[in-house]
Amino acid sequence: MDVGVVYFFTDQGPDPIEFGQAAEGYGFESLFVPEHTHFPVSRKTDYPIPYGGPELPGFYLRTYDQIVTMSMIAAHTQTIMLGTGICLLAQHDPIAKAKQIATLDHLSGGRVICGVGMGWNVEEAEAHGVVWKQRYSTVRDKLKVMQALWTQEEASYDGQRASLAPSWAWPKPAQPNGPRTYLGGAGPTTMRHAAEWADAWYVVPSAEDPTLSKTVPEFRRVVEESGRDPESVGIAVASAPPDPAALESYRELGIERAVLWVDPADDPGEGMRNLETVSKVLAQIS
Repeated sequence: MDVGVVYFFTDQGPDPIEFGQAAEGYGFESLFVPEHTHFPVSRKTDYPIPYGGPELPGFYLRTYDQIVTMSMIAAHTQTIMLGTGICLLAQHDPIAKAKQIATLDHLSGGRVICGVGMGWNVEEAEAHGVVWKQRYSTVRDKLKVMQALWTQEEASYDGQRASLAPSWAWPKPAQPNGPRTYLGGAGPTTMRHAAEWADAWYVVPSAEDPTLSKTVPEFRRVVEESGRDPESVGIAVASAPPDPAALESYRELGIERAVLWVDPADDPGEGMRNLETVSKVLAQIS
């Protein structure tokens, strides 16, 4: 099982380049970067309880652009994989996003993981023109457009929410089949969609099943019911606790990657210390 970290980079926290180099030096296999474009002041949508709600943490309001941040880190590191954790794909033009990610993967030597998700803030999504009740099919079809552009010489896709007329686009990603795609989130609807069309489910463990001992078998059953081989669809854990016992349980369940949560900080030194603290778990699980 690979072990990475996720961090909300802001204009008040540690420098992303320094953080990425330190994460690579500690031995983390991957670094995931979240995304939010803005937060409407209305705040009609409560911050989800599973994420620590209902009060919205201040770091959400100050996040750097996801792709720019990943590009800066990629240019100053050598081996660490870089994940969109996650990209709020419904809010983006898929042709432009495919170009960004293909370019980053090409220039970084194949180090991109493409995590996508629905988001939770209705007002943020609607400001981008997203129809909230159509968000699952929108993300699916936009991702299919991106994958066509990554893998087909003459790319095309005919979908319900997004389509692509036969088109040429280069560069292609360095990874032959394009970046591995994760669908992030929790709950039965996200589970079903991940089972049907993602490379892996990027699941946030619930309070009822923190070790995923019940969730993983259920997901594999849903994958099989969707007509896919359960062994062909991976599972990765989002915002995993830096707890050796939990990580060992994930490993035993066949989890492909655990991405550890590092507490954001509005002080650069504190953010780096938080990373160092989390990194100590690596020696306990290796």
